[in-house]
Amino acid sequence: MHFKAIKRLTTVCAATALTAGAAVAETQVDKTGWPESFTVGTGSQGGTYFGYGSGWAGIVSDALGVSGGAEVTGGPMQNMALVHTGDLPFGMTTMGPAAESIAGSNPIAPGLQMTNACAMFPMYQTPFSVTALSASGISSVADIPDGARIGFGPAGSTSDTYFPRMMEELGVNFERRNGGWSDLGSQLQDGLLDVIAFAAGVPVPAVSQLEAQVAVNIIEFTEDEQAKITAAFPVAPFDISADSYTTLEAPARSVSMWNFAIANCDLPETFVYGVVDAVMSDNERMVNTHRAARSTLPQYWDRNTVMAWHPGAARWFNENAGADIADGMIHGN
Repeated sequence: MHFKAIKRLTTVCAATALTAGAAVAETQVDKTGWPESFTVGTGSQGGTYFGYGSGWAGIVSDALGVSGGAEVTGGPMQNMALVHTGDLPFGMTTMGPAAESIAGSNPIAPGLQMTNACAMFPMYQTPFSVTALSASGISSVADIPDGARIGFGPAGSTSDTYFPRMMEELGVNFERRNGGWSDLGSQLQDGLLDVIAFAAGVPVPAVSQLEAQVAVNIIEFTEDEQAKITAAFPVAPFDISADSYTTLEAPARSVSMWNFAIANCDLPETFVYGVVDAVMSDNERMVNTHRAARSTLPQYWDRNTVMAWHPGAARWFNENAGADIADGMIHGN
């Protein structure tokens, strides 16, 4: 749905917004202004965003009776832009790109403060991890050769935004490459890349596919490397669990950044409330769509520290998750 269409819908329901307030009752929902269908901005095929986004779009579609699906995009930065303008009603982003977009530092539209993309629900943490073919002999960051060809994911993605900076922080000299995760995995296997540096929820489908075909090294950070990165970037220490990949025999030391689903702030409150309820009320069903959803839990609402909340989402978490989202953090207040 485009921005103008959303604004038209908002105008229709504006007169009843104040009296509707909490529009969801036990037996009846006010569906004034609801769209006939919706699309979720995700990321590249082969990446976690596309699989995860397709999963929750299907769950919401079934629960609300509104046709929905996922769309391939450039990832978190582009999703912030598309949702802010209303070109897409929903998307997914990470805290770093969200903060940069709100500040007007999104490279897609420099200077534009993307404040009309609202937080909807917590998804999962995105670990940053490095993968190389075992045959390359690269088993640590220090082993990465000078001028290595490193694939950082789609241009503008969380990975592409932060991983090159992290590598520079660790003293790695590299040649930067971009592309979808599936393509980069194939290039690594074909010897066209030396390393792929992922920022994606685990297990990353492209890595799982890669390790099923060839021996790989999933490279962890040393304690010193981890400390250096967490001091310089908006990330936290994280261990990739050993059961994420058959290649791992023990947890791999990493860092991570939280992901959130986002909604255009002008979408009807009752619609977004219903979306959040469908996703957050049945974690087992979410996990069945993607294992990264093990962290898609109500108690992680407070991991959003930069975006205003959509009123419908804030109401759901305040009513159902014991949240205390301040009025100043809710869009329109």
